[in-house]
Amino acid sequence: MSEATLIDVLPAHRFDEAKLASYLKGKLPDVDKGIHITQFQGGQSNPTFLLEIGEKRYVLRKKPPGKLLPSAHMVEREFQVINALGDTGVPVPKAQLLCEDPEVIGTNFYIMDHVEGRVYSQPLLPDVSPEQRMPIHQSMIQTMARLHNVDWKAAGLEGYGKPDGYVARQIKRWSGQFEASRTGDMPSMDALMAWLPENAPQDDHTTIAHGDFRIGNLILHPEQPEVVAILDWELATLGHPLSDLAYCCLPYHQPSSVEGMRGMQGLDLKALNVPEEQQVLDWYCEYTGRSDIPDWNFFLAFSLFRLAAIVQGVYHRALQGNASNADALDVGKRASLLADIGWDIAQR
Repeated sequence: MSEATLIDVLPAHRFDEAKLASYLKGKLPDVDKGIHITQFQGGQSNPTFLLEIGEKRYVLRKKPPGKLLPSAHMVEREFQVINALGDTGVPVPKAQLLCEDPEVIGTNFYIMDHVEGRVYSQPLLPDVSPEQRMPIHQSMIQTMARLHNVDWKAAGLEGYGKPDGYVARQIKRWSGQFEASRTGDMPSMDALMAWLPENAPQDDHTTIAHGDFRIGNLILHPEQPEVVAILDWELATLGHPLSDLAYCCLPYHQPSSVEGMRGMQGLDLKALNVPEEQQVLDWYCEYTGRSDIPDWNFFLAFSLFRLAAIVQGVYHRALQGNASNADALDVGKRASLLADIGWDIAQR
């Protein structure tokens, strides 16, 4: 997929376009020329729309309709971090405005510039010429390092999250979210929820943590093998940088044979010109000035647990009929497989 798929606005996500237009008058140029609105297909959580206003294209992200889990879908926080990173050299779309008046379109929303480029969901990059794959992966890790190297206090993000205890809080939060969306027995998940708090590392390094850092949340330059924007900041906070790195490396620990999982296990990566996990870790050390990556298995198990909890939430929402993506039901079946892999790594 080289350009995100645009569809007509889904019936469940329609809103009063005239109200939006009158709100935007004077805030964005050319609104009186009319607004053309389509929806991006593919996001699992906050509905995302393309606004075409005059010659310019913007992206609007809003909370989903209906009853929401506590502390989920915080578009205000997404806006805050994108806005703060605008001057740091981290590639983000330009933030335009945040609307915290639910009267306008039914929920809070924000608008940012649309960034032209390529989006690929598969880390194997099958749609990219082989010689571009390695440099794209390298640019991805360099971009992650750039984010982790930001002085978050200087960027005005001191209140963006608690500066310590991230891992313990995340384990508690996602255990709670998992229990809130549990649909049956999941022994590996229960095992992880008991094991993780007991084995959390003492090293409490804090950076801006994106929370969903993977190839599919990056926009690549239309031709060059380089990242031009990081998207989808919904899970971002102040946190441990190795949680982003481990999450980004999960495809190395997932089977390539499972449909929709984007796993790379069991493939000849060298032949595909895709880096091995060790190469990724070496790049990360080079770009952040680290000498090593401690507690790697813990962070992998933690990331799999977190992803299993997220996937379970998507599945639970799909059962209630308000997920943003049509394939959410298939996604749900993957939660227990992710937990199984995580528990396997935890026991190594």
